[in-house]
Amino acid sequence: MTTFKETGLSPEVLKAIDELGFITPTPIQVQTIPTLLKSEKDLVALAQTGTGKTAAFGLPIIDQVQIGEATVQALILCPTRELCLQISEDLKRFSKYRRGLDVQAVYGGTEIRNQIKAIKGGCQVIAGTPGRVNDLINRNILKLDNIKWLVLDEADEMLNMGFKEELDAIIGSTPQGRQTLLFSATMSPEISGMANRYMHNRDEISVGSKNSGSKNITHSYFMVHARDRYDALKRLADIYPGIYGIVFCRTRQETKDIAEKLISDGYNAEALHGDLSQVQRDNVMARFKSRHLQILVATDVAARGIDVNELTHVINYNLPDDPEVYIHRSGRTGRAGRKGESIAIIHTKEKGKLQSIERLGKISFEHRQVPNGPEICQKQLLHFIEKVEQTEVNQDQISPLMDEVYAKLANIDRDELIKRFVTAEFNTLLDYYNDSPDLNVRKEDGRNERKGGKGYTRMFINLGKASNFNPPSLFNLIESYTGKRGIDLGRIEVLRNFSFFEIAPEWVTPIVNALNNQTYNGERLLVEPAASKGEDERPARAKGEKRFGSKFSGKKEYQKDFKRDFKSDKKPRSFKRK
Repeated sequence: MTTFKETGLSPEVLKAIDELGFITPTPIQVQTIPTLLKSEKDLVALAQTGTGKTAAFGLPIIDQVQIGEATVQALILCPTRELCLQISEDLKRFSKYRRGLDVQAVYGGTEIRNQIKAIKGGCQVIAGTPGRVNDLINRNILKLDNIKWLVLDEADEMLNMGFKEELDAIIGSTPQGRQTLLFSATMSPEISGMANRYMHNRDEISVGSKNSGSKNITHSYFMVHARDRYDALKRLADIYPGIYGIVFCRTRQETKDIAEKLISDGYNAEALHGDLSQVQRDNVMARFKSRHLQILVATDVAARGIDVNELTHVINYNLPDDPEVYIHRSGRTGRAGRKGESIAIIHTKEKGKLQSIERLGKISFEHRQVPNGPEICQKQLLHFIEKVEQTEVNQDQISPLMDEVYAKLANIDRDELIKRFVTAEFNTLLDYYNDSPDLNVRKEDGRNERKGGKGYTRMFINLGKASNFNPPSLFNLIESYTGKRGIDLGRIEVLRNFSFFEIAPEWVTPIVNALNNQTYNGERLLVEPAASKGEDERPARAKGEKRFGSKFSGKKEYQKDFKRDFKSDKKPRSFKRK
C-alpha cells in the first residue's frame, strides 16, 4: 500500500486528507485503517508517539459514523487536555466533507457548562479526558448507550497518571457490543491486564518491537559529577545553538529551579509544571509551539499530551526510575520521519539505570564527552556566521544609514574588522569559557565515588515497602522537613522494612537533624549513615546487635540468608570467618 486511496476510505474523507497534504500512510495507519474498516474485532495497537495514531483510529471512525444519528457513537479517551484538543481538531479536519458530523472535546480545567451545552446540542464523536468524561456521566449529561467505538489513546499514560478508577467507571457505562481500540506506546503488565479485562477476541498490531525506542532517535549520555549537572546542561544548550527541545526533571521544584537558572543565564527557556494555572500553561505551550521558546523544562506529568513534531532534542536532566518513562520521553523527538536526539546527563551511580533502559527499549547509548570551551565557542561562531549569511537585507531601511557606517570603519582593514566584529559579538561567551574546567568524570573519579571518597554518603532510613515508602516519598520527606528543594540524591534502594539512599556529604548532618524523630504515617523516623556495602548496613540502634564483617565462609549462602533477612527484617544470622 503506497497511498491512502488504497486503504478503502470514502471519497469525502480522502478529499479532506488530500487537502491536508496526506498522501502516504504511516506504518501504523497501513495496518490499522483497513482492519478497522472491515472488522468489528477489538484491537490493541502498539506504536510510539508521533507515528500517526490519531489518523490510524480517527479516519476509519469518521468514515463509518452515522451522520443521521445525533447520539454519541465514538468516545476517545486520552490523558491530557492538550492531547484531547489535538485529537478533536484533527478529527474535525478529517470530517470536513462529512457534513453534519460533529466532534466535541471535553476536558477539565475549564468551564463545564459550555461542554454540557455542546453535548446536549448533539454530537457523534467525543474526545475527552477520563476525569471530565466521568464527571459528565455522573451528571447524567453524557450517555454512552449507543457507543460503537471506544478508543483508549495513550492508555499507558492514563494508567500512569492514576486514572484507573475513572477508566473502570467509564468503560462500565458502555455497551457490551462496542469495538474497543487500545493504543499504547508500551506493553506493560498493566496494559496487558487492561486488555484482558476490557477486550475479547482481539487483534494486535505492533509497529516496531514492543517497548522499543524509535529508530529515528539517537541515544547518548554524558557522565558528570552530580554537582556539575547544571553546568553540563548549559554546555549542551550552547553546543546546540539551534536546539528546540524539552529538558525533563524529576520534581516540579527542580523544574522551576532549572528554568529560573536558564532564564537568568540568558537562555530562551520556560518551565511547565503542575503549579501553573491552565491559563499560564496554555500561554507557555503557545509560545513553545510557535518556537518563541527554545527550551521547555518539564516534569513527566506536565509534559504529557504535548504534541510537537519538530523537537530536535530531549534532555534527561535526571533519568527516570522507570525505564518505560524514558521511552516515552525520547519518543517526543524523532517524529514524523525526522531525526532526533535523546540525551541523558548522569553521574557515576546511574550506569545501572542506563543498562535497564537499553534492555527494555532495545536501544544503545553512546558515551560522549561534555564539550569544552573552545568547541562551544567554535560551534556558536559558525552558527552565527551561517545566520549572518542567511540574513536578508532590507535595502530601503538600511541604505540611508550605511554612509555614516562606512565612514566610521574606513580606517579598519577587512581582517581586523572581522576580528573586532566577532569579538564584540562573542566577548561574553569567550570570557565565560576561558580556562573552563573539564566536566567529564575520569575513571579514577568514578572509583573514588564508589569508595565514598568524593561522591555520596550512603544513608539508612527505617522505612520500606511495608510502610508504602518509595523514592518519591523520600524526596517529599526531605523537602518537607528540611525546607530545601533540589537536594542532590544518588541511588535509592527500597527494601521491605527499611531503605538506603545516597546523598552528598555536606547534606548528611542537616538531613539527620531534620528527619530523626519525625514521623511518617505514624512511624517515628530513624536516619543514620549506613555501614560500607558488604556489611550489615543497618545502624546498631536499628537492629540491636553489632555489625558483622564482609568476609564469609560461603558467598552464595550469605547472599541467600541476607536476602531472606532483608525480606523478613529479622536480625541477620552470625557468620564465621574462615
